[in-house]
Amino acid sequence: MLSLRLALELAQELIGFPRQLGTHPGGFVLTQDRLDELVPIEPAAMADRQVIEWDKDDIDALKFMKVDVLGLGMLGCLRRGFTLIEQQGGPAGMDIAGVPAEDPATYAMIRRADTLGTFQIESRAQMAMLPRLKPTTFYDLVVQVAIVRPGPIQGDMVHPYLRRREGKERPDYPKEELRRVLGKTLGVPLFQEQAMQVAIHCAGFTPGEADQLRRSMATFKVTGGVSRFRDKLIGGMVERGYEPAFAERTFAQLEGFGSYGFPESHAASFALLAYASAWVKCHHPDVFCAALLNSQPMGFYAPAQVVRDAQQHGVEVQPVCVNASRWDCTLEPRREPGRGAAVRLGPRTVRRACQPRRGATGRAPGRHSLWQRGGDLAAGGHPAGGAGAAGGGGCLSQHWSRPAPGALAGAGAR
Repeated sequence: MLSLRLALELAQELIGFPRQLGTHPGGFVLTQDRLDELVPIEPAAMADRQVIEWDKDDIDALKFMKVDVLGLGMLGCLRRGFTLIEQQGGPAGMDIAGVPAEDPATYAMIRRADTLGTFQIESRAQMAMLPRLKPTTFYDLVVQVAIVRPGPIQGDMVHPYLRRREGKERPDYPKEELRRVLGKTLGVPLFQEQAMQVAIHCAGFTPGEADQLRRSMATFKVTGGVSRFRDKLIGGMVERGYEPAFAERTFAQLEGFGSYGFPESHAASFALLAYASAWVKCHHPDVFCAALLNSQPMGFYAPAQVVRDAQQHGVEVQPVCVNASRWDCTLEPRREPGRGAAVRLGPRTVRRACQPRRGATGRAPGRHSLWQRGGDLAAGGHPAGGAGAAGGGGCLSQHWSRPAPGALAGAGAR
């Protein structure tokens, strides 16, 4: 009986603890003195990496400077893509700032949900929303990135926004102060900054109290943090002339942020990467395919799906070739008439080439071993061709034009 009581007491103490601690791929902490003298650190799963044992909220409570760099995978992909564009005769030194703004063809492609491989708007949920929201401007993309999140969905913000955007419902602004805060999102609070402004201007919160509200809505928080502001927010709105039902509905929307609330600045940065990646895919599908394959693992889709999608967009894809391929995927002149260049796959796309068998000496096999293993490396298990294979005697298989599941290396989470 004592053991059961102890187990129940310990279980109650664990309520609210994080299930596990994950490593932020682009997060780091800056301190004036040695970090290991201030916080406990341990080796991470990845070689030559260390991770702080404390939760990010502990670091925040101690006022350490923590910086999270996001979108590193797509930033690397875009850098590789801009380099390939320059090599194909495009502008020298191109970067994200050089991507033409508000390109109609890019937005048309986005509205068709033709976004496989792009940043943020490539998931099935995002693809399902794109034809409904129909982005035509950059701020539409900002909304698109933020609205397909647990917070807006649980706070019942998605359908009211879509109905108002389609003209089926009029935005409700009981007071002008609310119009100033929520006007650009049609009366629906989609961002953390808007929640803070509603609390300050409509409920009488001080800036410090509004910041506490924002912190309770920070991403990946344990749910329930917003609830303690319920009485103050609803009471403050009623005191300032808002109907109780409207105040209740507003709080219910803000409470949804307790699961996952997005800052507007965060959404805008993500939308910029989403637009830039979509522009490259729209106007340089060959470049986009090669750069995306060279940036694996990342995204929702395996390299075989990226190759298939590129072929559906008219990109010619040539197989891995010992004579013509480099380790990375490259661009070369097309063999058949068409737009752009052909993508020559590199050995990095082949699973078993990425994990070479080692002999008794421990050394990686050489070129002769690679030639002997041609049958292993061919897509779909087809033996490597001789002179009859596509691309001549050094190419592994003509079946690369139809990549089989599992033939190309798989992708991990971004």
